[in-house]
Amino acid sequence: MPSTQPSANAVCVEALLMRGVVIPEPDQVTIGEEVPPERVAPGVVLHPGTRLAGDTLSIGPGCELGTEQPVTVKNCQLGHNVVLAGGYFKEAVFLDGSAMGSAAHVRPGTLLEEAASGAHAVGFKQTILLAHVTTGSLINFCDVLMSGGTGRKDHSEVGSSYVHFNFTPHGDKATPSLIGDVPHGIRYDQAPIFLGGQGGLVGPTRVAHGVTVAAGTILRKDALQAGHLYTGQAVAGGAPRPYDPTRYGNIGRLVKNNLIFIGNLRALQAWYRDVRSRFMRSCPFREACRLGGVQVLEMAIKERIKRLDDLAQRLERDAADDERGATPRAFVDAWPDRRQRLKRPPDPAIGATPRATFMSAWTALSAASHVAAMAALAPAAKAAATAWLQEIVDDTWEGME
Repeated sequence: MPSTQPSANAVCVEALLMRGVVIPEPDQVTIGEEVPPERVAPGVVLHPGTRLAGDTLSIGPGCELGTEQPVTVKNCQLGHNVVLAGGYFKEAVFLDGSAMGSAAHVRPGTLLEEAASGAHAVGFKQTILLAHVTTGSLINFCDVLMSGGTGRKDHSEVGSSYVHFNFTPHGDKATPSLIGDVPHGIRYDQAPIFLGGQGGLVGPTRVAHGVTVAAGTILRKDALQAGHLYTGQAVAGGAPRPYDPTRYGNIGRLVKNNLIFIGNLRALQAWYRDVRSRFMRSCPFREACRLGGVQVLEMAIKERIKRLDDLAQRLERDAADDERGATPRAFVDAWPDRRQRLKRPPDPAIGATPRATFMSAWTALSAASHVAAMAALAPAAKAAATAWLQEIVDDTWEGME
């Protein structure tokens, strides 16, 4: 005779229903046995086709999953009022009010801050969007950090059909791109960045706050002049010419941009450890996001160090070639020591004076949320925060110019 015992999935679904989770079609939702019921808040809506998995999963109040199509969420941390319309999400963090459209593919190392979003058919991996950053549809971002803007109506924007090119003919991925930065971006008072649709960035590229990149542009060089329009640089025409994809030229800019990117990750990690805790620890779902953010940033730092390791090994065969200049040799020789420095947390003495100035103002501030507190912070305190974090950034790359 057929068993009258409920299935393991039915037991897990029932546990969520008992907590007040809204599941319109319980037999069309799959919950992993390892998912702790207490980590899914009452009132969360799980539409048909939702699959939850992972023992570190955390879903906060007001979240809604699968509004447009089936969705799989594995070991992600979601704050309040997050909407994931459909797709696949693994080991990513979504702070309050962030959202992703249907057909998303979001992989480990991704962090979306408050009200950051992606439209439909967006792919993210090792991608960090600070608050309010908005991307259109058909985006492919890997190894990117982006900031800028002051709110929902004044935000950095990525137009639809945009690609970050992060794999080279050399076979490496030492190609992270920094669009905006952390020391200024965390203030949420910077001019937005606009990356026009049907375009792309060839990493590693840096783009300043306030830059506009025209639609259809492939940006191949740093764009560091705020208030300027960039139209990119076309590939040189002419007849085919010999090219050896195993050989590097001068790699000074490549190394510098990688180290500055790591410095920004370290700065943001310090921010999550020392600053964000004030407005997130009181709610277990927000605290799970904060801790998840720290882990995502640590994962991203390890990934960038690994990619520079790979680069150093590839450069070994070129370093003795006089035609390539002194830069490869200098990097190869200096990398073992720099790698050990990068693996350690920043020295607490770095930026200690401006940090103390900022923290004094921060702890005295009264506000309802982290974003609201940053908006209310006095300009001098914001400047101190920037100075502290900039010292962390500078410590990662100075001496490797």
